[in-house]
Amino acid sequence: MSLKPAIPHTFHIPVMGTAFTIDTPVRIAKFGISSVMSIGDDHLCETMREHYCNMYDIPFQPIGRWDSDARARRIQSYLDLIYSICCQSFDALRSEPLVEGSQSWQYLTMLPDSSPLYLLFKEFQRANSDQQSVIEEELKRQFVMGSLDVNIMTKLDRSNYDKQGQLLPETDSDALSALRGYAMSNLDSGIVLSAGFNRRLYAYISQFDDFFPDEAGYIKKRIILKVSDFRSAQIQGRFLAKKGIWVSEYRVESGLNCGGHAFATDGYLMGPILEEFKESRFDLLTELKDLCNESLRNLNRYELALQPLVRFTVQGGIGTHEEDQFLMNYYQFDGTGWGTPFLLVPEVTNVDDATREQLAATVRSDLYTSGISPLGVPFNTYKGSPSEVQKYQRVADGKPGSPCPKGFLVSNTEYTSKPICTASSVFQKKKLAEIESLTLTSDEREEMVGRVIDKACLCEDLAASALLRFGIDNLRPLKTAVCPGPNLAYFSKIISLSEMVAHIYGRITVIEAKGRPHFLVEEARMYVTHFLSELKASLPTPNVKRVAYLRGYMQQLRKGLDYYVALLANRAVVFANEAGIRSDITQLRSELDRISQIHAHIIGPETPTMALG
Repeated sequence: MSLKPAIPHTFHIPVMGTAFTIDTPVRIAKFGISSVMSIGDDHLCETMREHYCNMYDIPFQPIGRWDSDARARRIQSYLDLIYSICCQSFDALRSEPLVEGSQSWQYLTMLPDSSPLYLLFKEFQRANSDQQSVIEEELKRQFVMGSLDVNIMTKLDRSNYDKQGQLLPETDSDALSALRGYAMSNLDSGIVLSAGFNRRLYAYISQFDDFFPDEAGYIKKRIILKVSDFRSAQIQGRFLAKKGIWVSEYRVESGLNCGGHAFATDGYLMGPILEEFKESRFDLLTELKDLCNESLRNLNRYELALQPLVRFTVQGGIGTHEEDQFLMNYYQFDGTGWGTPFLLVPEVTNVDDATREQLAATVRSDLYTSGISPLGVPFNTYKGSPSEVQKYQRVADGKPGSPCPKGFLVSNTEYTSKPICTASSVFQKKKLAEIESLTLTSDEREEMVGRVIDKACLCEDLAASALLRFGIDNLRPLKTAVCPGPNLAYFSKIISLSEMVAHIYGRITVIEAKGRPHFLVEEARMYVTHFLSELKASLPTPNVKRVAYLRGYMQQLRKGLDYYVALLANRAVVFANEAGIRSDITQLRSELDRISQIHAHIIGPETPTMALG
């Protein structure tokens, strides 16, 4: 028998920022919908814990910044509180009479049409009163709460210091202490490891029993790897398996067509990546299970069950029921992630009213991949956000940068021995003074200054949305930064939870904007744009290594577009707007040809492509 926990829905809600989904489970876990909370900001976790303690009349004992193991204990305490609240809400929902208008009725009406529980609910609606009481009891027995998953950006692993400035042990780094907080919590859920491979963090996982199978083969705390390609899944999965840690889910995300930080591949498009998962996942799981069980035997721990929990899910720019079904039917994925559209659903995400209205009004040209992240990684946002307005007002007032009260994104040591953040006022004032001392043209100076003042305080501004929504006081002015993907442009109104779920399952459509491209085409277009920016940044004389990178990138783009040509020719796959997809691919291939001709001395001769018949 499989040890997969029952999953009522085929979609999940990924982590968004630090605050947008930090308490999402409180509102939706009772409906069986899984979501992901960020645990990167322990200050925000502590603030939200106080807020919910006050809301539910629970005594609040603060955990001070300098208290022993404060970060891990703050995260643990917050997660335990949210879990307790969710369990109470779920129990209350399940105890309600099953009548139209009740939360238990809403639970059932939102389920996918193919769900056995939904089909039983339809039987309940057709039954007489005597039969209904029996069916209702069975329905309630099968209710399952959504999973309260958490997220760690693995590369955000700042070393920490005590109050006296002494360096704390490695296990008190940001990533390791956050993992410890989750591991000590009561949650039975998954932890999403995103943004790269952190060896010391992955090795630390093996210090906690909850990540290993019990006597029955069940794993209470499950590893979810967010990956951009199959090779990454292999490398990370093997490393963990050799520690006796099983990966319970591979969450494949588009490198560019997503919200938040954009970790671009070197031209590898989503379609070919998913095809490789489809073809090779069985061999991967067989290899990893053997590796993992060998490690578990050596550790004198229980081995994996015959059918260990494993899921393959995909996210990044999905916007229609057709796209959702295509991913699960053709590529045989187990589920999908829907993020950006839920920024317009007040029941799900923390966005203040004014910003949410602004988001609903955005068009495609408003949404762009920016350089605002202090990490130096492209970051998806939109023009005219409250954070952007405040940032440039500070510059106009002669006060560029942020006070940097949290410091989660510190990395720069140009001017200091201890890393500081490039969005901080300390860094920006020093860098601007340095630029002022250089002999530059006005255009050069403007460009250099623009890159410096473009950085935003994401620690503060991504947390602001929750504080603003709940009217929580803050010592500094709060302005929200938002990190939607380009998909937002086609969702143009505030939407209820029930409406969004109905849209995902194809019962209604909430998209009003016209001209939305297929999500695979949108991603391909973003990669062509990204390639062009990489090419321009290398001019006029790229070195040998850079030339090899650009040529490889171009080759992968062409292969990806050829793959889509073959996919369109596959009669087993039906697209609602096949003609539009063909036209878009033709246009993208023409754009690559144009780039190749202009920069043939760098990229090399044009590579022949498949005919688009």
